[in-house]
Amino acid sequence: MIKKETIVELASGFLTGTDRFVVEVNSNAENRILVFIDSDSGVLIEHCIALSKYIESKLDREIEDYELNVSSSGIGQPFTLLRQYQKYVGKAIQIKLSDGTQLKGLLKSATETQIEFFDQAKNKNKKSKKIEPGELITFPMTSIIEAKGIVTF
Repeated sequence: MIKKETIVELASGFLTGTDRFVVEVNSNAENRILVFIDSDSGVLIEHCIALSKYIESKLDREIEDYELNVSSSGIGQPFTLLRQYQKYVGKAIQIKLSDGTQLKGLLKSATETQIEFFDQAKNKNKKSKKIEPGELITFPMTSIIEAKGIVTF
């Protein structure tokens, strides 16, 4: 079985010097390897292809067969790294708290210990999907079960 750590090391090494970074690597006993990457400026399919080819060049199918998929983390995926929160500063996100509360709003700041978040103000124009900032609230990172970006038009 190809070790997850090996894939993380290969991918991270390849991405060094770019604004792209490894978000998550999953692998199983059948050597199905999934690599999720993100970027401060966006991930193109060419980035995924280049990383996939690089990893494939470092592994030997003659020794151990595998299936490799490299993908962007995607806007609907939950944040797993502080860097993903920081990428969304000034943008719309939704969060789910440990008490079950779900909120939408604009992320003001993010540190290792907390986020500052403008809760979505009640919009008088019901047809508008735009998120308008309301009350500023601070949440400890430990209270956030899930956070993800929201696409607004």
